[in-house]
Amino acid sequence: MKPLRSAIVVATLVTLSTVVPAAASGTFAWSKAKQAALPAGARGLPSGYLPALSCVSAGNCEAGGSYTAASSFVEGLVLNEVNGTWTAPTTLVAPAGAATEPGMTVYGLSCGSLGNCSAVGSYQDGNTTIQAFVANEVGRKWLPAKEVTLPSNAVGTGQVALVRSVVCSSGGNCSAVGGYLDNNASTSRTVGFVTSEVGGSWQNATEIALTSSTNSNPYVTMNQIACASVGNCVAVGSFIDVNVVNEGLLVDQVNGVWGQGLTLTLPANASAYAGASVSEVACVKRAGCAVLGTFNTNTGAMEGLSATESKGKWSRAQELTMPSDAATNPHVFLYGYEGIACASVGNCSLGGQYKNSAGKFEGFLENENGGTWKRAVPLALPSGALEAGKNGGVVAISCPRVGNCRAGAAYLDGTNAYQALVVTESNGTWHRGTLVVLPGGATTVGVDGGVYAVVCVTTNTCTATGSYLRSSTMYEGFTLNS
Repeated sequence: MKPLRSAIVVATLVTLSTVVPAAASGTFAWSKAKQAALPAGARGLPSGYLPALSCVSAGNCEAGGSYTAASSFVEGLVLNEVNGTWTAPTTLVAPAGAATEPGMTVYGLSCGSLGNCSAVGSYQDGNTTIQAFVANEVGRKWLPAKEVTLPSNAVGTGQVALVRSVVCSSGGNCSAVGGYLDNNASTSRTVGFVTSEVGGSWQNATEIALTSSTNSNPYVTMNQIACASVGNCVAVGSFIDVNVVNEGLLVDQVNGVWGQGLTLTLPANASAYAGASVSEVACVKRAGCAVLGTFNTNTGAMEGLSATESKGKWSRAQELTMPSDAATNPHVFLYGYEGIACASVGNCSLGGQYKNSAGKFEGFLENENGGTWKRAVPLALPSGALEAGKNGGVVAISCPRVGNCRAGAAYLDGTNAYQALVVTESNGTWHRGTLVVLPGGATTVGVDGGVYAVVCVTTNTCTATGSYLRSSTMYEGFTLNS
């Protein structure tokens, strides 16, 4: 859960709720976690990394990450659920010309239709250069990955490229974002790219052009992408401007055409050195999108922000209101996985982490109801818990219906060990979290484990994936179903 921990927040919430103070957990029930099957000889998941989950229907999901093979090489991993049964895992085949030890890392995975998905990430080629890749599944068969054709200004020797996030709106039609180094005459710059798959064919990547003046090296970071329909998407991230200030970045794709990168307009109380970033985005099908991030106020506090898009126009970002026990500087933080979900336009949910007035790290849940953000509420932990902890809090949310969401989180129990937690919202009320019972009698998810992703196809049918600590050094994956 924590390998990509960075100082950013995310996006939107539902019917604001209250958190039930009693140990109630609603009527929603999860199964016990099951250990995810890995390829023969696998030695576990490096740093517990299992970030991606996509479901096209109840019981038909695919998850992506990486595993350590018997050779100690890191390989690309896809877990496959078919009609409610998790079947044999898939090892992604590296692109032609890959190094003997390709170090394939899957950052994102999305399925446009049953058995038709795309996985994205990075690998090392035979010249020890880090390249970006896309891999397609067609008719339930994963094809060998292919290197992304970078823009013509990409540096040759010493490249460091990756695809960070992908969304497939239908089978063979996907949009993705990433970053690479260009061949600027003075020094290579870190810039962003977009690429699309149309009718099953991936197009050459194109550089993201920015409308604002940038630093000599803009250090563009692309974090996530979401799509309202085929060819209508929003990508989010950050860049450094001409004043050496970190700015939030929005990039729109309209009818298959990518526009220039826009600078997010920050709340009125933002510092001149706001250090803003947009980490997550969620879109409502055939409607609008919402984003979330973090920024520094003029008092130096790190707060959360949100903004929405309507009819192609982005609103000014507004500050999120943290729980009433928040510290003067709540150090708002979001993990940047699936911490935002929208059931309909103006009705979204998000979760993350904040610091309270006692100096403890806690999780929070915040709801947007009819376009209005409510005050966030603390994540209610099981009896005996110490706090959410620096590596805890809310990580993933799914909202199949307004006021009815599910969340995945982590916290420190009474023995100071991290545990995984699932949380239910029913009819606008967030209930106390329920401990995930780990496979094989495991006692902790460790500092890098926990629930990475939750997808609910209906209010009663959900799938979650994550990782846990099987031994002192080995992480394994787990699956969880309702």
